[in-house]
Amino acid sequence: MKELSPSRTAGPRRVPVPAALLAAVLLAGCSDAGARSGGGEPELGPVDVNPATASLSLPMDAYMDTEADALRMGRVQEGLVARCMARYGFTYEGVTAVERTPAGAAEDRHAYLFGLADPARAAAHGYDKTAGVGKPAKPPSPKLSDSAYTVLHGEPPGGGQGGRQAPDALNEEDASRLDSGIEVGGRKVPAGGCGREGYRRLYAPTKDSVDLLFPFGLSGEAHDRSKGDSRVVDVLRRWSACMDKSGYTGIKTPYEVVEKLGLQSDLGGAKAVSAAKADVACKREVNLVGIWYAVEKAYQQRLVEENAETLALYKRQRDARFKLAASVG
Repeated sequence: MKELSPSRTAGPRRVPVPAALLAAVLLAGCSDAGARSGGGEPELGPVDVNPATASLSLPMDAYMDTEADALRMGRVQEGLVARCMARYGFTYEGVTAVERTPAGAAEDRHAYLFGLADPARAAAHGYDKTAGVGKPAKPPSPKLSDSAYTVLHGEPPGGGQGGRQAPDALNEEDASRLDSGIEVGGRKVPAGGCGREGYRRLYAPTKDSVDLLFPFGLSGEAHDRSKGDSRVVDVLRRWSACMDKSGYTGIKTPYEVVEKLGLQSDLGGAKAVSAAKADVACKREVNLVGIWYAVEKAYQQRLVEENAETLALYKRQRDARFKLAASVG
């Protein structure tokens, strides 16, 4: 029932590189600069060589929650739901998500943005993203009486309502004026129940609330645009050629390695580790992460500028959410 933000970091270190590779990097960053203004391909800033993904910082990061933020806001949302349930005499403990990043470890939010990129992880775990971080068990849903279920979800178990959709609202401002038509213990249940009320209070309190997923949409759009950029197309071609020489033929992008090689059933096995090591080595040979990161950053910056007004509103609302979280949590 929870509607949490999808789970959502030091400049890159420059290292000595062979002259041929450095020339390719400079070429990728500087050619046809004039043609990349306006609606064409954007000009790039400095292109770092094989930066660690943990060092990458993208413009949209400023608008998206870290894993720690998302977990904290999830707890606050559950607290708001519990307060709502208490108005009807029900105790609600909710469910608690488990943090995947080990305690004390820095979050690497872009670890797989361009496919597997860490040589050490490739050698140790292949393509198994969960190795070393654990797989948190899905918490059981709390057991509820029929009345408590109705208050939580805004409809009786099984739906009810004579087959009609239970009323709901996109924001709390509208919900305050909407009659759900449902009563429990002589009190009207909020539209969508306490579950939706907790979400709306945190993420959509007013009509001008910007959709929680707006920044994620822009981030996805920038990534899609970057895939068609000539500089990314070129580095992918060179990475693919390197993979061909390593014995892994016909693979065009890092996102299809697992499927093309049939590694789904054993992501951390010997075959997967061998492929992962070749994959990362080829990325480093052509500086895939450095070039693609520079391109993606440029497209994100363009979208940030094009959507400056909405993003500014989103940031103010996000700051307000954090203040509310501090007062509730």
